Amino acid sequence: MLDFDPLYSTPQVEAVEQFINHHYPLAGPLSCRLLQRGLNDVYLVVGSHSERYVFRLSHRRARGPADVKTETAFLMHLSQSGVPVAAPVPTRDGSLFVQGNAPEGGREGVLFRALDGRQPSTTDAGDARANGKTLALLHNAAETFSPDGARYRLDLEHLLHRPLARIRDSGIVEDAEVRSDLETIAARTAKAIEAFGDLTRTYCHGDCHGFNARINDAGEAVFFDFDDGGPGYLAYDLSVFLWAQVSFGRSSTAMWDAFVDGYRAVRPITPDDFEAAHRFVIVRHIWLMGEYASRAQEWGSETVGWIAREAHFLKTWETARFVDRLF
Repeated sequence: MLDFDPLYSTPQVEAVEQFINHHYPLAGPLSCRLLQRGLNDVYLVVGSHSERYVFRLSHRRARGPADVKTETAFLMHLSQSGVPVAAPVPTRDGSLFVQGNAPEGGREGVLFRALDGRQPSTTDAGDARANGKTLALLHNAAETFSPDGARYRLDLEHLLHRPLARIRDSGIVEDAEVRSDLETIAARTAKAIEAFGDLTRTYCHGDCHGFNARINDAGEAVFFDFDDGGPGYLAYDLSVFLWAQVSFGRSSTAMWDAFVDGYRAVRPITPDDFEAAHRFVIVRHIWLMGEYASRAQEWGSETVGWIAREAHFLKTWETARFVDRLF
């Protein structure tokens, strides 16, 4: 009989409770429930005194193992710098992350205190401004952080070229003309970004689309979910919020304007970074398409089939924003 090698296993909740109890000095008994299964597994953990935590169990992605060492170091730096973030909880031995063994290999875990506050609104400009302000505070603090040994570099190879190859290799986009359109748009976008030459580099959150935050009683946006972060383009970090307002049929540039106002209240944006952020909307969308394409063998081609229809959005965005500079 042949054994099947798993791509992705889901631990039993009881095993996760035992794992956390073994590694963390929490008041037990603990209760644990799975909140989300996907790019990561996320669990709500409740201690004996009703204290609430979130435990994130990373999944190995096409880009490689999770970079929890740099991520958690950056989170501690931000917390110590006064930036509102969900900082990791140290283990019994003082580490900021742990590793467990799953059938498919090692998986890294990080425990966070659960954030109070509400989910940001899709229409409240105040929430958008709060997101912009926190991202600016993050970038200010990043100037004194050294990401030595960071596994991810949020450059065009990581964000654009490798994701495009994953789309192509997945076979999801069967139409040769659509594949050609994607490659042509990607090439034009890369050329335009490289032409700026002096874009600001920083340590990026990497996924600041407006909902990886909670709005606390003071009106601050408290950030979480930094596992897509790394050293890279500041313009890309800005662009993710804009992308979230205009992709998948949405159109809310007023929220983008409020986000930018909040950012600029703390930190200026150079003209090149602002202009490049509009180009990076295309990069962000292709990055997401590549992430999903890389999971086709796990989630199934039907689940990720939407990526074959996204060339239209990219062409429309490119034409509307840069028609005078396309050729």
